[in-house]
Amino acid sequence: MKKYKYFYLVPAMALLCCNTSCELDQLPEGGTITTEQKDQIQLSDPAKLNADVVGLASALIKLEAISEWAGGTLHFDYGFASACMMLDASGMDMPSEDTGYNWYRDGLRLTDRTDTGENTYFFWNLFYNEIKMANDILKVAKADAEDPTMKKYRGQALGFRAWAYLNLIQIYQFTYKGHEDAPGVPIQTEFMTQEEAANNPRATVAKVYETIMTDLDEAISLLTTERQDKSQININVAYGLRARANLLMQNWEDAAKDATEAMKGFVPYTREQVSKPSFNSADVQSWMWANIIGETSDVVQSGILNFPSHMCSFTGNGYAPGYAGRYINSKLYNEIPENDVRKLWWVLGEAVYNPENPKEFWGYDFTETAPQVDWNWKINYRGNDYNIAEWLGWQAPYLNIKFGPYQNIYNNATNACDFPLMRVEEMILIKAEALAQQGLGGDAAIALKDLMKNRDESWNKSSVTVDDVWFQRRIELWGEGFSFFDMMRLKKPLDRTGANFAAGCAFNIPAESQILLWIIPEDEINNNKGITPEDNNEIVAIPKG
Repeated sequence: MKKYKYFYLVPAMALLCCNTSCELDQLPEGGTITTEQKDQIQLSDPAKLNADVVGLASALIKLEAISEWAGGTLHFDYGFASACMMLDASGMDMPSEDTGYNWYRDGLRLTDRTDTGENTYFFWNLFYNEIKMANDILKVAKADAEDPTMKKYRGQALGFRAWAYLNLIQIYQFTYKGHEDAPGVPIQTEFMTQEEAANNPRATVAKVYETIMTDLDEAISLLTTERQDKSQININVAYGLRARANLLMQNWEDAAKDATEAMKGFVPYTREQVSKPSFNSADVQSWMWANIIGETSDVVQSGILNFPSHMCSFTGNGYAPGYAGRYINSKLYNEIPENDVRKLWWVLGEAVYNPENPKEFWGYDFTETAPQVDWNWKINYRGNDYNIAEWLGWQAPYLNIKFGPYQNIYNNATNACDFPLMRVEEMILIKAEALAQQGLGGDAAIALKDLMKNRDESWNKSSVTVDDVWFQRRIELWGEGFSFFDMMRLKKPLDRTGANFAAGCAFNIPAESQILLWIIPEDEINNNKGITPEDNNEIVAIPKG
């Protein structure tokens, strides 16, 4: 049985290097300072806390956070974008090859619901590390702070902490309504001692959401539209996070109001912008919050341990082209109207056979079904030159081309693509669903028109249902980590039947089946006396596909 190093609840003491300790009259022995000394320095000069605030965003693109504990490099260990792929792989909208080149096949097969699974350790460590970092900031940036800079930093930390809990509670328990008293996840606060952390039971779902809302309420009161870049949380993002939480809690009116506030100053992608592979840069007015990836980032320098490697069909360095492509559920694709520009985000391909031997299958030709793509670039693989049509011909129909390569250069081996954490389109969809949930189908249609006028000019519904909005979410937000959470929130079955899933993965699982929940890691159970094995989510047999 694979064992992992215990990570969060009893963390090692962080130390600060000489650049800050030089503020002291005398360097401590060893050239380091204690956490208490660091806090004193930051209180005397709040700007010095900025590095910790920047670290909140940097931690979301951290390379190989758990690889060393797993006993070797995990090629999915590159931060939050990978968590989104794990979630999408567990849903019903992203088929992929069930091969050895697919690092997300455990999610596809639902074989990652174990207490020693790499995926559950990845989730747990990713989000609780973010909470730990936020708590460290909140110890310094206290609620009674009067300094404007300190208030901004506190707002940032509260926003990131709320976001982490919002992800955790959806991974380890069913949706809010009907499960308010069910066990959620342990709550970590900035004032909790190590002794308390080591005896910290699962809080109820209601308590976790109460914590999320309290954090977001205060964050909104502290933040403005200003920030260093889109990797940080500002008031728009805080409203957007609260809109997500209110939607989950079925606070429909508040969800619509928060979404309206969140989207101020942002506009959707135009039809022209999304008529070709894109979704690779935060430098568009649609993106509200993002992972900002520079060329020198560790995840880029790694070569293939990054999102484009696994998701961009046009990268010159990765798993996606030729190996483990990502596809759309064929049933969903076939429901997309022909006038909807988003149908171009996936390509069908035409089967090609050897003209001298018609029974010999050569692959697929995508050139006719994706005229918006420049098919002329070449790729060299193991000494052989291929054009893009030949390269992607190894893939199958319904191949994703939504995510463009870095700088929109086909075959670019530099995978420095940004990743969207929140777009204005999501806020439009939240508002539309919240209105539809109240029976205001006409108002929901008006809200949704702000999106559809840039996607399908022939769309003219006068009223929409909740399922209508969900359909649009499945298309618009495909590949961005929402589909599994939406399925759980709306209490939909995991239905992969009659589509392009591999035979062993073509499940039809009823809503809120236990197999859909991840398991709290074994090391957490061993080190946290507040959670016994009996308190964990049940490990159940994988259904037959």
